[in-house]
Amino acid sequence: MKIGIFFCLKVYIMNEIIGIQGITGSFHHQVAQEYFDQDVVVDECLSFEELVDNLLSGKSDQAVMAIENSIAGPIIPNYALIDKNNLHIIGEHYLIIHQNFMALKGQKMEDIQEVHSHPMAILQCMEFLKKYPNIKLVEDKDTAETARRIQEKQLKGIAAIASKTASEMYDLEILAPEIQTIKNNMTRFVIIKKENSFVPENEINRASIKFELDHKRGSLAAVLNVMSDCKLNLTKIQSLPKIETPWKYSFFVDVTFEKYEDYAKAKSLLIIMAEYFKVLGEYKNTKL
Repeated sequence: MKIGIFFCLKVYIMNEIIGIQGITGSFHHQVAQEYFDQDVVVDECLSFEELVDNLLSGKSDQAVMAIENSIAGPIIPNYALIDKNNLHIIGEHYLIIHQNFMALKGQKMEDIQEVHSHPMAILQCMEFLKKYPNIKLVEDKDTAETARRIQEKQLKGIAAIASKTASEMYDLEILAPEIQTIKNNMTRFVIIKKENSFVPENEINRASIKFELDHKRGSLAAVLNVMSDCKLNLTKIQSLPKIETPWKYSFFVDVTFEKYEDYAKAKSLLIIMAEYFKVLGEYKNTKL
């Protein structure tokens, strides 16, 4: 009986369309393959806004979204997109990022005049790029899409920063491998849906929340004390100004915990303490 249930679930997942930022060969595509299935069907989106719009319209069933990087930090606009559109975080996935400098075959480093890539990828490779001050840095929408364009238009003198998979898929030569500044460069991705997915309480050990506090001394400290007293581990906190209310901030927080009861107790207290409280997702923490 259990085998039959698992088989049906697997078929259902494989039939779903998963939104990714970027195209096949991108890091988002790699995460989709690792989290769902190697043969996953993806909806390619060249911006996170398009990814969210397609999820809301039903063009995709779930989506993969980068949320923070171990070098560049959190991607706050993505938290805002999840919040503004009332999406739900239902899972997470960590990916070690390997950035490679690639161009059309037969070229050398001295032939390269420009390098195009996503701004996050460029930021992660600045120590390497500083060695070549003559190469112009050009920000682009996606790492893999840049690699594909170089091949399709046969752009000489232009390089891309992208994954090894992208170099193989679009037949580019890696002129310099592993150029990320920090070798243990890791990005955390979240899996999002329009509707919340049921996860048994005994499997939930991570939550993403948002709250707003009264602008008075000690209000944030009081909230942090509650989290500590309830045995929550604060893994990230980031403030975002409320445009419509000057000097008012929203706080986006990630916490982990061993027992759901501890989190539930903290949540009940925070709902009372905060002027506004919202759960963005309760899900299983991926073990690194």
